[in-house]
Amino acid sequence: MAQIAIVTPSLDRYSETFIRAHIEQLPAHTHVLYGGHFPTYAGDEALLSAEHSFIQRVRFRLMQQLRGLPWDGAAKHTAAVEAFLRNHRIQAVLAEYGPTGVAMMPVCKNSEIPLIVHFHGYDAYRQEILDGPAGQQYPALFQAATAVVVVSHAMHAKLLRLGAPEEKIHYVSYGVDTSLFSASSPGSNAPTFIGVGRFVNKKAPYLTLLAFAEVLRAVPEARLILVGEGELQEPCQRIAQALDIAKAVDFRGICPHSEVAALMQKARAFVQHSVVAFSGDSEGTPVAIIEAGAAGLPVVATRHAGIPDVVVEGETGFLINEGDVAQMAAYMIQLAQDPSLAARMGRAARQRVETCFAMNQSIDNLWNIIKSAIGVGGDAHGAR
Repeated sequence: MAQIAIVTPSLDRYSETFIRAHIEQLPAHTHVLYGGHFPTYAGDEALLSAEHSFIQRVRFRLMQQLRGLPWDGAAKHTAAVEAFLRNHRIQAVLAEYGPTGVAMMPVCKNSEIPLIVHFHGYDAYRQEILDGPAGQQYPALFQAATAVVVVSHAMHAKLLRLGAPEEKIHYVSYGVDTSLFSASSPGSNAPTFIGVGRFVNKKAPYLTLLAFAEVLRAVPEARLILVGEGELQEPCQRIAQALDIAKAVDFRGICPHSEVAALMQKARAFVQHSVVAFSGDSEGTPVAIIEAGAAGLPVVATRHAGIPDVVVEGETGFLINEGDVAQMAAYMIQLAQDPSLAARMGRAARQRVETCFAMNQSIDNLWNIIKSAIGVGGDAHGAR
């Protein structure tokens, strides 16, 4: 079985279900390194654990002397990561997020291991990233990486503008578990709308609340459930109070995946008003929108990032321009007042997700890229 390393800044962040899917479902012996863009942990063990410190110290000093590099903590850390990759005969590294790819680039080059960099969202768009040390290294990263993975066609175009070679960019959509998020009957449900995502600027939950205030005037029995947490949660709760809609809005906080699936079973439609934040931050493709489609829910969302890759306008949901609160409210009212429309769109959404966004398809597509990378440069390393 192939030996691969997945390097991710954090482990088990609730919003990063896509990384958990990579860890659990790629058909390889997967070693997870985490604890920052340049990892400090491998599994449950620190990469510079005390029990290995003496052996590592001797080996790493020799390596640094041979390279003519000074001996310091950063050098020791780098050597520890290289030693881990070598000792576990890693054949390819999958770096989750662009800055992680930048951090791992020298290690992979020194170790002659193929580097696959998976961009997800902020790493391709946020201006402080693009203007900072990591972003300044993106041109070198694009040259060094064996493959660059993107999650939307908009991100593909963005990385081309940043200088990534066309032949290295691979579009791989996120996938969802279509058995967990099973088809519901939105036409039979009460006019309850659900939104799932972090309370952050690029998801603009406050704009969803403004739209829902208009919905409530036209459909007094309507309800809104918002799942997630973040820096904007309390401001949004205060906005709901100020708009006098707090009794109709349920702020659920973080919920287990199974609970999110159950909530979707009782909803009429899914709503999300994603925008480009003033920082430049943008979505990749919101997984929750794909999950909503799998649950047979029509979606009302913005023409933003990868959302139009998932939602077929007028067939599986409605798309609006960023900031168009009035149009968002109008579509929500239409779905609230027309259960048959919600049912028809929901069936189409479920079919589209089953055809294009099932988890096995996403994993297979990513695995094919990794296999190709191993074939290019991984077999030689693995045979040493």
